[in-house]
Amino acid sequence: MEIDTGETAFDLDFHPSSPIVATALIDGHLQLYRYGADSGLQRMLDSPVHDESCRAVRFVKSGSVVLTGSADHSIVATDLETGSLIARLENAHEDAVNRLVNLTETTISSGDDMGCIKVWDTRQNTCCNSFNAHEEYITDMIFVPGSMQLLGTSGDGTLSVCNLRKNKVQSRSDCYDCDLLSVVLMKNGKKVLCGAQNGDVLLYSWGHFEDCSDRFLGHPNSVQTLLKLDEDTLISGCEDGVIRLLGVLPNRIIQPIAEHSDFAIEGLAFSHDRKFLGSISHDQMLKLWDLPCLLENWQKDPSTSRTSVDSDDMEVDTETLKAPKVSKKKKKKANKGGLQNSSASDFFADL
Repeated sequence: MEIDTGETAFDLDFHPSSPIVATALIDGHLQLYRYGADSGLQRMLDSPVHDESCRAVRFVKSGSVVLTGSADHSIVATDLETGSLIARLENAHEDAVNRLVNLTETTISSGDDMGCIKVWDTRQNTCCNSFNAHEEYITDMIFVPGSMQLLGTSGDGTLSVCNLRKNKVQSRSDCYDCDLLSVVLMKNGKKVLCGAQNGDVLLYSWGHFEDCSDRFLGHPNSVQTLLKLDEDTLISGCEDGVIRLLGVLPNRIIQPIAEHSDFAIEGLAFSHDRKFLGSISHDQMLKLWDLPCLLENWQKDPSTSRTSVDSDDMEVDTETLKAPKVSKKKKKKANKGGLQNSSASDFFADL
């Protein structure tokens, strides 16, 4: 199923328990859609929550609240049931907010265009951690459960590891020769994979982040987004508009599983029940794919491989981590709209 969002979407997120998907649009709008195999996609909300491009969206509070981050430096909270704006943190960052990720039930993280990563604790109603982790825009982040470590990638070509307990950047990789755009954790936490602007997928062994231990080729253009399927397989969204299934150790592109359009895949996400794979692209279309159908051919013949690359299969040190160009930033587009300002304390107190 698919629907025209009317503007380019920069991010999407599925509700944690209901058939609802959210998109963040270049014109500053937040859109919510209800979906079903029989009913298709039905728009629930189209709200101008930001003055400039809306770049990030995440459901929080068990799905009752939607957070959005914007090029106007703000983070906005929208009530799912009423569609009304709960609060707006006017100056969440000194620069454009480019990424939002959930950490726990009570914490979220945000990353901006100048490489700053912040962690917000809703229990203490404040920003509890701030890291100058990178020199360019934050492209992606993942939280490692149980370790209190946050991994981030950036347009400066590096991977960072932020220690939330010690409140410091614990490790940072050597600079790769192009933007790192996406990151996932695989192999039961032993491997970190990053998608690069030149089409490479880099593998870092846990605890050895200075340089990648392995990499494999095969994508003709930049690897915009990576989505973990299980510990051995993941899904990539590429600049050529093709969605591919990848295998890790042995490293291979197993097969293309869908084609969004001739435009770059901007985001991928699973529905809460994993029945659907959502994708957004610069063609202004939100598409929901039947995930079991996409994987059916591979499950029938898992040995199918389009591109295979040898791995160094190096040993992994799982002990404590050791301390340590021009970016392709997203477009901005202004949209008029008035929202009340609030402090960080007021913002989270209202959630």
